[in-house]
This record gives sequence, C-alpha cells and structure tokens, in this order.
Amino acid sequence: MCDTQVVVGADAVWFAKNSDREPSEPQPVVRFPAAADSEPRLRVTYLEIGQVPERRAVILSKPAWCWGAEMGVNDAGVAIGNEAIFSRCVSREPALLGMDLVRLGLERATSAKQAIEVITGLLEQHGQGGPAGYLDKGFCYDNSFLVADPRQAWVLETAGRQWAARRVESSYAVSNALTLHGGNDLQSASLAAGADFARRFDTRLRPYFAGAHQRRELATQGLPAAAAAGFAQFAGLLRAHAHGDDDPRHGSNADLCMHAAGFVRRSQTTGSMIARLSAAGTVAVFTGTSAPCLSIFRPVAFDGTFQVLTDPADQVEALLWRRHEWLHRWALSDADFRHRVRRTREEIEPQLFALLAAAQPAAADLARADRLAAAWHKVLWESLRDMQPRRVPRFWLQLGRRDGIDITRRASAGH
Repeated sequence: MCDTQVVVGADAVWFAKNSDREPSEPQPVVRFPAAADSEPRLRVTYLEIGQVPERRAVILSKPAWCWGAEMGVNDAGVAIGNEAIFSRCVSREPALLGMDLVRLGLERATSAKQAIEVITGLLEQHGQGGPAGYLDKGFCYDNSFLVADPRQAWVLETAGRQWAARRVESSYAVSNALTLHGGNDLQSASLAAGADFARRFDTRLRPYFAGAHQRRELATQGLPAAAAAGFAQFAGLLRAHAHGDDDPRHGSNADLCMHAAGFVRRSQTTGSMIARLSAAGTVAVFTGTSAPCLSIFRPVAFDGTFQVLTDPADQVEALLWRRHEWLHRWALSDADFRHRVRRTREEIEPQLFALLAAAQPAAADLARADRLAAAWHKVLWESLRDMQPRRVPRFWLQLGRRDGIDITRRASAGH
C-alpha cells in the first residue's frame, strides 16, 4: 500500500510519497551516478532486458531485495512513485515489477512525458507481474504512477499491458485504486477512445479492505494550494492519521502514515519522500526510515555526502533504517518516549526546512540541515541504552524476535 501526491505550481512542482510495505522490509536511500557504456543487456529483478547506452543519475528509496525502487528523483528533475493496483489483469508470472519501471523511467528520461513513454513502452514489450513482496511472495499487483518534472505532472494507470495517462492540472493524489474514468490524454492503442479505465479494470475488495479510497480522500483534502506548498506542509500530510490520534495502536488502513498491526493492517510506512522540482534545480528530502510520524526528513543531493544515503554495497544491511527501527518500535510501546521523539523533532525540523527554502540551497545550508537531522537521531539513538524493557503486542513481539529488534530486553550499546 502507498500514497503519492503532486501539486503543480507556477514556479515549482511538489511531489511526495509514503511507501507502505511489509514492516520488516528495509528501504534504504541509495544514489547511483550517471552512466554511459556499451552493455547491451540489463538484469532487473526478474528479467533481462535491453540496456540503453546513457543513464541519468538517480536517488532512490528502494526495497533492499529488488533492483527497482518505490520512488526517487533523477538529475534532470524527474520524480516518480508507484502504487500497487489490484486490477483484473494481475499476473503472478515474473515480468517487470512496478518498482523496476520506476527506476527505469528515472534512469532513462529527461522529462515527465518522456518517462511516460519509457514506462509504457517497456510495459507493452515485457508486461508486468511476479512476486512483489519481501517475505510474502504471494503478493502480486499491477501499478499506477505519478510522474513529475519542474513543469508538469502526469498520472499513469496500468492493468496488465494496458494503460492510460492524464496530465495533472493543479494537484492529484493516488492510492491503491484506479482513478481515471475517461478523459485520458494518452492511452493504449487497443483501448476505445475515452475509455473509462478504472471501471474496466479495477476490482473492489482489495481497494476496499486496504482503505484506498479513504486514504486518497484524506490526501486530497490535505493537499496544500500551490502557493502554500512547502516541505513542512507535505511532511504534515505524510504524517496524517485519519482520526487525528497520535497513538499508532489506534490507527487504521485509512491512515496516510500507516502502522502495521497484524492481519488486518499488514502494511507499514517504511519510507517517505518529498521533492521540490523547479527550473533552479531539485531539492529532495527522504526519511530513509519507517513511520514518518516518528522520523525526521533528511536532505540529499546529487553531489556531496549525506547521512541519509546508504552505499549500494550496504543496502541489504541498511544501517540507518535498522537503527531507526529500534527507535520506532520503542516509541510504539512507550508513550513518553514517543512524545519526546515528536517534541524534539518539532524543534529541529523547522530549522532544517528553513535551510532548504532557497530555490537552490547552498552546499553549506544542505550540510547544516544534514547535521541537524543526524544530531537529532544520534541523541535519541544513544538514549535507548537507558530505556527499560517494554511489553509489546504479540504481532510486534514475533516480528522483533525474527528481525533481531527485541525491545522486551534492555537495549545494548550496539543494538
């Protein structure tokens, strides 16, 4: 489950996404440089496909186990995020994952329109499908996408090898259900003119039980006007709980900031991203950690060192993500610690966002914002050594013992 939003303004396009995945799945932020070579073939998660000779530099928030990504930006100012769609065409046969298509679009496109062409061309050629879960290999889905650049944004929805796309006029939000009921600007050649894509291909039960329509409504109501859009506004939106309750145990599938709680609530927000795309350049922040309501947004750029980044060679270990899981899971069961996490973040994050306010922040301001976020995290991390063991719900107890994150015992210095 996921939620993605975009706002198109006169001076910038704002893009934001919460990635909701299995709660134990690490989702590090990884940067890959631009590349130019003569390699003819590329191995993605399940397939080998044709490679292109030149690829853009990308910053991705990606599940550690697969080639593709949940969301990201490239050095041309393109941002893409995908959504699981449970269409009537879902296939278990290994093909391109939606996450593969996100990364391929970012590596190969210099504009949102070109990214649509890249994704749909690959979709028609190779199809989509195969296991898309971390441990749950029965989890398969089709995909929708929001695609943006500094000038425009598009919504792209798919079912099998069929697709439809529409340009976004002012703002848009997507969740885990199809939304295009005609008025398509682009679509598969085989579809009738003006096709109601959602009515033809969507299903009912999975979107209903996933709370997809409720989450989309919550996101749509919370989207700021273009003139009021900013990092703080989108951070607040990504942290939204449908009933305004700050206790994650009282959450539901209607929350944008989703907290797993067992069979009924199987998904957890495992990574979050906000990007401002403008002619002056891209300014992006990622949590690099789960639970945005218990995390801080960290800056990243295509040049320089940033502590939200994980070296591609270390993405399976995903040290930042795993360390934060101790904080996150402790906060779930300790109200005082949870309030401390949020109170101290609200002291630091406005300073961080202020450093990113310029159309193109100076390197020194990016570095200062990076240090602020890292210092906040370090103080909380080190405080765990003095915490008393906690009793936790059975779901998190079993998960913690499997993951090696057991807060029913005293945290050690090294965790």
